Amino acid sequence: MRRALAAWAAVLLAACATDAPPRESLHIFAASSLTDAFREMAAAFEDESPDTEVTLVFAGSQVLRLQIEQGAPADIFASADPRHMESLAGDGLVTGPRLFAENELVVIVPPGNPARIEAFADLAGAHRVVIGTANVPVGAYAREALRRAEAGGGLAGFEEAVMDRVVSEESSVRLVRAKVELGEADAAIVYRTDAVPGRVRTVQVPAPANVRARYLIGVVADARNPAAAARWVAFASSAQGRRILTRHGFLADVRAAQ
Repeated sequence: MRRALAAWAAVLLAACATDAPPRESLHIFAASSLTDAFREMAAAFEDESPDTEVTLVFAGSQVLRLQIEQGAPADIFASADPRHMESLAGDGLVTGPRLFAENELVVIVPPGNPARIEAFADLAGAHRVVIGTANVPVGAYAREALRRAEAGGGLAGFEEAVMDRVVSEESSVRLVRAKVELGEADAAIVYRTDAVPGRVRTVQVPAPANVRARYLIGVVADARNPAAAARWVAFASSAQGRRILTRHGFLADVRAAQ
């Protein structure tokens, strides 16, 4: 009899567990440079909203934009380049885009720095340089930095000289960094947030040549979970969200909360 009661109790407990309300899903499409920061933010967000399960999708902003245009099930889009966000907003596919973080460029080299790249100008003498493709935000920003260095830094022919040494153009900043980490490049131009100490060395881009990357976030117009999406946007610009972003190297001051 006791065994029968115990078995019946186990059945009841299993039924209660099965009847528990399912967690809501929140799908966030974010630029690959946000990977580490958004993973930490997702854990903090789920602690505050235990009924919500965050699913993160990372890729180049241009890839995510195309996926959203093709109807991918996203609730949030976070772009490393305003152009991709503005295009989606102009087509009515994203609503309420807002600035929430900024970034800047650096050059990375292998820890041993075999090509002796000690300054931004030294890129013109490297044998193997890697950058992002022209339609990837980090690639567009890299090209702009080369143009600025030539125009305002007295480096005649600098842009062409560096581009002649580009051996690979990658579709995301993480792939750009990987080329240096694997020893397949002498140098690469990435975001400061992707220059991980110990895995690469950092060479600064002079302020006149550097480019400020502006990160915008918005809710996808046909979001399946618009309420949770709105909470995430608010969280990303909150004091806690800004602390996480800053910890990962982003510039996330009070302007991101405006």
